[in-house]
Amino acid sequence: MNGIDIRLLQAAIAVAEELSFSRAAARLHITQPALSKQIHDLESHLGVLLFERDNQGVELTDACRAFIEEARLSVLHLERAIHKARMISRGAEAVLHIGTSPSIDPYLLSTLLAIQLPLFPKLRVYRSSNFSPELSRQVMTGELEIALLTGVANTPRLNFLDIAAAPFYVVVHEYNPIALNREVRLRDCNERPWLLFGRHLNPSLYDVFMKRAREEGVAPTEIHHVTTAEEAAHFLAHHDAVAFLVQHGAWRIARKGLAMRPLVDDELRLKTVLVTRADDQTRLVSEFVRAAVRKLQNDSGLGQKQLPLTG
Repeated sequence: MNGIDIRLLQAAIAVAEELSFSRAAARLHITQPALSKQIHDLESHLGVLLFERDNQGVELTDACRAFIEEARLSVLHLERAIHKARMISRGAEAVLHIGTSPSIDPYLLSTLLAIQLPLFPKLRVYRSSNFSPELSRQVMTGELEIALLTGVANTPRLNFLDIAAAPFYVVVHEYNPIALNREVRLRDCNERPWLLFGRHLNPSLYDVFMKRAREEGVAPTEIHHVTTAEEAAHFLAHHDAVAFLVQHGAWRIARKGLAMRPLVDDELRLKTVLVTRADDQTRLVSEFVRAAVRKLQNDSGLGQKQLPLTG
């Protein structure tokens, strides 16, 4: 690490994220003068100015932005090296970090997490959950070896393995005329309030929804963004709206006066992919991906189970 104390990297990262020396010092549990000295020592070692300070606050220099991006990776990899060493000392032969999106079908998720690798009988798997754009970033930076996510744009830095594709579901009040249909098309939802996931949760998929609406000449009267199916259920209980949800989310709330119907549109399907870093050729990751393919081929249709319609 070119003779730089890890604490100096952590100090710079904290200041860059907090944009405040006082908040960064509190976060690191040190005094502000001690933090200022660490930043001064780091800038002296690098020979560049990282932060510009005035009465209004802290601003990052261009050099700082470039430095912080790589510093985060250095700290991350050191922390993971320590974590892996401790796990292996406790009997684990290998450690695998897997990230999953909240929109993943639980049947599919449980199947993948049940995978056992004969070459790694003491494999320790750690799972975290986040939204698809962040999971993609974490795989690219090495924070995760594998991610199971939905609806992201391809990038040459990542490998994508298609796992499943399932329709979205529309959830409406049982008295809504849409509930009379066995299946719903986007034009059936024209000039109605929509409940849709926020764009920040999945920008690519959100843009596809908006594109398809324009192509079909469909326009909602208003759009309300939700994060969970339960938020949509609360809104539907008091408003005549249309909620677009993934299958298991729709199934959770389609009761007590709410009906779920499949949305028929070939371009509006929830595609689940297994993502790895393109340059990750480790045996552990390769074996897990191969095992996942075999498992999913044996359990074809898993993750696309047909749930009964309600309402």
